[in-house]
Amino acid sequence: MATPFLPSRRTALQSAAWLAACGAGVADAAVQRGLAAVAPMVDPVLVAHALDALWRHDGAIWSRDVVAIADFGLPSSVPRFHLIDMLAGRTTSLLVAHGKGSDPGHSGWLQSFSNEIGSEATSEGAYLTGETYSGVHGLSRRLAGLDPSDANAEARAIVIHSARYVDPALLVTQGRLGRSDGCFALSERDIGFVLARLGQGRLLYAGRSHGPGAPIPFPPGVTLP
Repeated sequence: MATPFLPSRRTALQSAAWLAACGAGVADAAVQRGLAAVAPMVDPVLVAHALDALWRHDGAIWSRDVVAIADFGLPSSVPRFHLIDMLAGRTTSLLVAHGKGSDPGHSGWLQSFSNEIGSEATSEGAYLTGETYSGVHGLSRRLAGLDPSDANAEARAIVIHSARYVDPALLVTQGRLGRSDGCFALSERDIGFVLARLGQGRLLYAGRSHGPGAPIPFPPGVTLP
């Protein structure tokens, strides 16, 4: 369930300028406008957090041509995994599941983040994409947590993988996706595209548009089944 955004040629040129600025280590307002222009559907606060992570972890991140931002302030029923291709000037938004420990009542809304081993929760923060491997869920990509809030990612085996419970058909029958053990679970249809575009050495930032803090209250009219 991809939602592509195709900006103008001018925006693509701004994106190229963004890449040049990154290569020169120039962190200014123009850089932020470049990422925001390519991904206007992403909350500006999350864009700012992702940019901050790029500067803070400059030595670890190999390439800035593609950045991923997962907005867990949105419900699992909408595309919230934003794959931002700066070279092409295009953002593709896809479905992604959150962890069981972040939504124990299976409401479809992430209630809290956790970095604890055994929590089965989603962790917020900056991740560095690692190598691909073939595991229980097929072809997957390893992740390393770069922040204290997701430092246990490797110990918890948090990765990007596909899962049958991330299927648009589930939205028709139950209104929400299934839940992972904390991994970024994508649909079987989308996993190949994401693994190919979001290669090794790139940034994946996970957060929520409502910002960190207390659990997100359910929107009016939303009740647990």
